[in-house]
Amino acid sequence: MTQRAVEIETADGTCPAALSIPDGEGPWPAVIMFPDAGGMRDTMRQMGERLSGLGYVVLVPDFYYRNGPYDPIDMRTAFATEEGRTRIMGLIQSYTADMVVRDAGSFVDYLGSLPETRPGGVGTTGYCMGGRLSMITAANLGGRVAAAASFHGGNLAKADDPDSPHHKAGAIEAAVYVAGAIEDQSFSDEQKALLEKSLRDAGVAYTIETYPAHHGFAVADNPSYDADAAERHWKATEQFFGSVLGR
Repeated sequence: MTQRAVEIETADGTCPAALSIPDGEGPWPAVIMFPDAGGMRDTMRQMGERLSGLGYVVLVPDFYYRNGPYDPIDMRTAFATEEGRTRIMGLIQSYTADMVVRDAGSFVDYLGSLPETRPGGVGTTGYCMGGRLSMITAANLGGRVAAAASFHGGNLAKADDPDSPHHKAGAIEAAVYVAGAIEDQSFSDEQKALLEKSLRDAGVAYTIETYPAHHGFAVADNPSYDADAAERHWKATEQFFGSVLGR
């Protein structure tokens, strides 16, 4: 498998990304992997490589590109100080839903231009903040997204948030897999129930599960990383994308 740094032209500038392509002869299905709030760093590049090894062309975008170059965020200590919290919350709040949708269209266009990519709808997946981005993408790009996953994603069904992806469940044409965490205020039991109702009423094919682990369980440089839950997430990812996208 090979991974290389690429640049994608969007409506708002140039987005750096990591592109991983499996070994062997393609074409392969394509997947966009949205990082968590820590953005692009080695951990996310490695996760993109691992997913690609399952038989997918994987794009991991640096969606904070509008903020200019930034030092990699250490998620082990990112929220330990007021300065760190202010920095990361500023980055999160700077990335609006409208920006997500514009960028996602450019990412799908880019993947579709690659000779290694199989025609058809792409997959999306993401972690924490990235899980929400994955769902927003599916809710706004229609049939261009065939499978959308979210792992310990937050604010997926926040009733008073007009950008919450559950409001557009009727526009989702993708199959959906959501894995929540325990004791997660960003995706409470109330949100889970609302998301489930919204997807069910819209006729979306979905699975929603709660893993016995805390928010951040799948990402190795998070202080709440849980090795058993992370392996479960990889098996679920392989099964989900394999059943919807093939290999």
